[in-house]
Amino acid sequence: MATSSYLKSTVFRRTAVVVLLLALVAASCVGLVGWYANSLLTRGTEKMIEAEAAELKAELVARGFDALAIAVGERSRRGGASLYYLADANGQWRAGNLTVLPTWSGASGRGTFTYPSIAGATRTSRVAAGLLIDIDGRPRLVIGRDVDDQRALLDAIFRTTGLAAVLLALLGLVGSVVIAHHVQHRIAGMSAATRHIMSGDLSRRLPLDGSGDELDRLSMQLNDMLARIEELMTGLREVSDNIAHDLKTPLNRLRNSAEAALAAQSGAEAWKSGLERVIDEADGLIKTFNALLMIARLEAGSGPDAFETVEIGALARDVHELYEPVADDAGVQLTVDVTSNPVSRVNRHLLGQALANLIDNALKYGVSHGRPGQIGLGVSQADGFARIVVSDNGPGVAESERDRVLRRFVRLEASRSKPGTGLGLSLVAAVARIYKGRIKLEDNAPGLRVVLELPLA
Repeated sequence: MATSSYLKSTVFRRTAVVVLLLALVAASCVGLVGWYANSLLTRGTEKMIEAEAAELKAELVARGFDALAIAVGERSRRGGASLYYLADANGQWRAGNLTVLPTWSGASGRGTFTYPSIAGATRTSRVAAGLLIDIDGRPRLVIGRDVDDQRALLDAIFRTTGLAAVLLALLGLVGSVVIAHHVQHRIAGMSAATRHIMSGDLSRRLPLDGSGDELDRLSMQLNDMLARIEELMTGLREVSDNIAHDLKTPLNRLRNSAEAALAAQSGAEAWKSGLERVIDEADGLIKTFNALLMIARLEAGSGPDAFETVEIGALARDVHELYEPVADDAGVQLTVDVTSNPVSRVNRHLLGQALANLIDNALKYGVSHGRPGQIGLGVSQADGFARIVVSDNGPGVAESERDRVLRRFVRLEASRSKPGTGLGLSLVAAVARIYKGRIKLEDNAPGLRVVLELPLA
């Protein structure tokens, strides 16, 4: 990706602004510290000079000019950073380690001045701060202190600070480019995957780098959303195919019944019988479409919202009582085992419909010829979930088909000889999904165990 794209990226711009602001703040802080240190040193130097000036003035007043010259000479021989110049009444040098009256940069005899200094074989000019004192109305005494080293130190601090600020800004800009490159590379991968998805490849997923950062978390959430969209789209295609396949037969029967009634010569009785068959077929179609509509609403999150606190064990007993006569008529033993009575926040009618669908499926497909049919309905709770189990001792479902039978219109019976729409388990799966529960199909050895788990209230 070209460098210009990095410069245009929001990540680069914002990172660069932050780094430049930090560099500016750091430079300002160091500059403020240097200015404050310079102010402290300057005030200290001024106080020392003023104290010496007061002592020498007192010496002049008390003992005269000659004593002042002796005192200045003694102080000059001490060395160090102190500087002195004393001239006589004729303006000639009398004492001090300065031989020439300095040229001042300050007004009123107070400020800084330059003076010559010999360092080895090199003659240099240094800076000093000092005070010019009048004697008998003429400027004849200079008291000063060398501040050249102090100024050199401050200049070095400021130069180093400026260089550090520039280096920090450059490093920050380089870091901004690196960060922008990393983010742009990640986004480019996401964009490429998005283009494939938009072109129709719903199996494509956004790439992850395993860092667990916010881009990874966003990609994982989007991948979960894409998986759900792919599942829904696959279900929609299957529904379209299965509607065309499974509804064709009842529609043909409906048409044939109406045609047979019209062709009958026996009069009103045949017409009545034909209309009754038409109504039966129409009721079956309406039932199928109602089930489809309910599943679609549940998957869209707009199912029944009349949530209430439901005792799962009591509801299971009610469903058992409702289906026990049906099971007896079919020669099947239907038992109920409620080891606990967990409570969940669900729609009572919807959950009852799901349990009825499970038992109805077991009655239709969970009975094997040659042995007595047994269907069990159990309720328990574990790990914060209400656990509902419907088991049978029929032929069961192959492990490879267990996910598929939860889809709409899927029927493993190739002949389609038994009544049904293939929507029963789809409705149960939708109920589990809307209540944030789980549905699992397990081997009952022999037969099938359907486990529906719902969160406890």
